[in-house]
Amino acid sequence: MVKVELRAAKIPGLPGIFADHYWLLVLRGVESSHNQTCDRWEIWQHPHQNNSCWGHLHKNLLDPYQGVGNGQSRLIQKWLNDDALLMVKKIESSPSNYPFIQKYRYWPGPNSNTFAQWVVSDKMELGARAIGKSFPLPE
Repeated sequence: MVKVELRAAKIPGLPGIFADHYWLLVLRGVESSHNQTCDRWEIWQHPHQNNSCWGHLHKNLLDPYQGVGNGQSRLIQKWLNDDALLMVKKIESSPSNYPFIQKYRYWPGPNSNTFAQWVVSDKMELGARAIGKSFPLPE
C-alpha cells in the first residue's frame, strides 16, 4: 500500500497567526506493520540541513508528524494507491525536477508552500494560510 499525506503546521512567531508550513509524507507498507516506511519531503528556509537534501529541498529533516515550532501538525489531505503513486513519482523526482531547489524567500515565495502546491497542483489548491502557494512556476 502507498499513501501520500499533505500536512501543515503553524509557522513559529507572529507569522503563525496567518501562515502555515506545508509538507508531504510518503508512506509505504501496511500501517500496523513494522515494515512501513515514511519519508517527509519539504522545502526548508536554510539549505543543506541534513544528509538527504538538495539545496532547500529536504527529505526526513524532521520527524514525520512533528510541527515546526508552533504546535502540532495536522492532516490536510491524503491519497491512496493509484492516486498516491502518481504523486510519489513527482515527489521522488523533485530533486531533479522542482525548479526552485536553490531558491527560498518567505514572501512572496518560492517557499515550502510553493513546493507543496507544485506537488498537489492537479489534485487541489492549498488553503489561504499557505503563503507562497501562488508563486509563479516556469512553464
